[in-house]
Amino acid sequence: MSSPAPSLKTHAQATPYDSPWTFRQRVAALIWEYVWALLCSWTPKPLNPWRLFILRLFGAKLHGTPFVHQRARIQLPWNLTMHHRACLGDRANAYTLAPIVIGEGATIAQEAYLCSGTHDFASPALPLQTSPIHVGKDVFVGARAFILPGVTIGDRAIVGACAVVTKNVAASAIVAGNPAKVTGQRTPPPC
Repeated sequence: MSSPAPSLKTHAQATPYDSPWTFRQRVAALIWEYVWALLCSWTPKPLNPWRLFILRLFGAKLHGTPFVHQRARIQLPWNLTMHHRACLGDRANAYTLAPIVIGEGATIAQEAYLCSGTHDFASPALPLQTSPIHVGKDVFVGARAFILPGVTIGDRAIVGACAVVTKNVAASAIVAGNPAKVTGQRTPPPC
């Protein structure tokens, strides 16, 4: 593991019951939820271009041809960036309260959770705190892994299944466990 995750942005909330989002943002998120359910969640895998089209309509920044599984969950698509051949797998969750960037050729396996939000538990109002997540090029995030807000995963790193990543992961590192710890180094790609 490398350096700790960067600081979190705290959103204004007077009580735990107040929304940190504007009315317009809440309406957009509600519309998105219904559009994905009605137009995308039932589509077969070969209709990936259709799902990418809908994501682009809602502001997702998609470069080249990434793959988004029909059962993937994306909270706010306008905070999602995916590069060519990046993959968001079956029931993977991109909780995009802050930007999430998934690099070229990176795979987010089934039921992995990229969580860009938490709360300030020291405050009685429990205000929302957010920080971007960056997943580098050719990264593999294993099934049911959990990535916390503000984490950067370096190029070619591997995150083991069910790992809980609380700190940045260096390029080519292999991490596993709760909390995730370095267990090895990925071999260089063949020339």
